[in-house]
Amino acid sequence: MSTHGKPKSGAAIDALELLKADHEKVKSLFREFERLRDDEDADERKFELVDDICYELTVHSMIEEEIFYPVLRSLIDDDQLLDEAEVEHAGARDLIGQLEVMYPGDDHFDATVAVLGEEMADHIDREESALFDAARQSGVDLDELGERLSARKDELDDDLTSPPAPVDAMEPHNGARRPPRPPN
Repeated sequence: MSTHGKPKSGAAIDALELLKADHEKVKSLFREFERLRDDEDADERKFELVDDICYELTVHSMIEEEIFYPVLRSLIDDDQLLDEAEVEHAGARDLIGQLEVMYPGDDHFDATVAVLGEEMADHIDREESALFDAARQSGVDLDELGERLSARKDELDDDLTSPPAPVDAMEPHNGARRPPRPPN
């Protein structure tokens, strides 16, 4: 079983600590990518880093959109703040979608990663200030919310890292030549 977001001692982690740990992990991956940006011999590592960045951002965005944002929306009176966060996530999904079909050396690969990193850095700064402050002031039980986020993160980790089910190549997939791609 995965231990996403839980300290090694087994103690519960509050929601904001879990989300902040995710933010730090993603920022670290972007920093490592940036160090390799001009290294033409690092294409394989760049590819791995971008894969990790996209995965981490996808899981993180999903737990925020499915659990964290709706809980906050029900407790605070600032739809604009949450609407902006969701729009920022949509922009990240667009860039992740572009990166999922690109490889190091492709036109705009490094630039796309850089833009995603800049947008995420801005998003993280706003989230850790305004949204985290709103969460603290809302009175929500951050430990219980952290447990919910961590449990969902474990589910997503299991779902997204499991090999896909075998596909019968002779079976049509709603008229498509290949199976539909899972949603981001």
